[in-house]
Amino acid sequence: MRIAVPAEIKNNEYRVAITPAGVKDLVSAGHSVLIQSGAGLGSNISDDEYAKQGAEIEKDAAKVWAAGDMILKVKEPIESEYPHFREGMLLFTYLHLAAEEHLTKALLDGKVTAIAYETVQLPTRALPLLAPMSEVAGRLSVIVGANAMLRPNGGTGLLVSGVPGTHAANIVVLGGGVAGTSAVAMAVGLGANVTVLDTNIQRLRELDALYAGRVQTLASNAYEIEKAAVNADMVIGSVLIPGAKAPKLITNAIVKKMKPGSVLVDIAIDQGGCFEDSRATTHSEPTFAVHDTIFYCVANMPGAAPQTSTHALTNATAPYVRALAAKGWKDALRADASLALGLNTHDGTLTNDAVAVAHGLDAVSLESVLA
Repeated sequence: MRIAVPAEIKNNEYRVAITPAGVKDLVSAGHSVLIQSGAGLGSNISDDEYAKQGAEIEKDAAKVWAAGDMILKVKEPIESEYPHFREGMLLFTYLHLAAEEHLTKALLDGKVTAIAYETVQLPTRALPLLAPMSEVAGRLSVIVGANAMLRPNGGTGLLVSGVPGTHAANIVVLGGGVAGTSAVAMAVGLGANVTVLDTNIQRLRELDALYAGRVQTLASNAYEIEKAAVNADMVIGSVLIPGAKAPKLITNAIVKKMKPGSVLVDIAIDQGGCFEDSRATTHSEPTFAVHDTIFYCVANMPGAAPQTSTHALTNATAPYVRALAAKGWKDALRADASLALGLNTHDGTLTNDAVAVAHGLDAVSLESVLA
């Protein structure tokens, strides 16, 4: 198979979808890899490093898109990339289609076979290709939130850890999944007072045992969410329904009651955000004000730490890329039910029910596509 890797062009996106190690694996297996010149520079990977492992380098993005049997990316294509779509193209990347109506329609119109990293799901319900970026985003959420809390950035001027004789910050984490757990670990490490809310009581028991009572755990419901948010200096939203839009847990009315200068970091923004007032921002303009609070809603948070993120992501995607290249997409999906759940569009049809519900469209069954 011919695998093509275009450069990411989303605002301040520095990750790349393959490393030199990945190129070597694919070339050794008899496949060819075409990489757009400069695609790895943001992750400190040069064209020469790719070429030494057998990759071809091409400057022109259109030629890269046109040449690949499989297009390997990190982030969802943006509008300027839609003209590259073509019938029969296999696209493997993050898509987040429930929050991307225009992209969904473009993929359907282009009859693209699109497999989304974020909906590949193991029998345990774990999301193996979302997990590494959730870990990065979770840890990063506390760091960017702490920075936003500084007075020159519009915050309260509160140091997350405090110092002896002063109050530490109250950080509330909504969701105890991979991102939420990573945020809790970072917040605890910085010395904050941490509260985590989740609907899964067993998960709360695990977190309570892990931190020996150092973290307050609460069953998530509208009453407890509002009570916690109003007393918080920072709220981190990390809820996820695989493939679907995130539920809106913090309303504008709640935000109005929050402390002036408090910070809300929405990790769920890729799926539409879990705060009512959330709207996607970029690393160049990451925050905006709502009432007297600061919202941080960057839609590609891990892109700010590309050296870590690129290697963490490609470590997870590599086995699936190898399977798709070796077997072809249909046989690879037939052989791996977890990978099959990643299929979102094929030949002008939707194959993900949550995306169909989000946009009022019809979906066909995976079984009918793979038959």
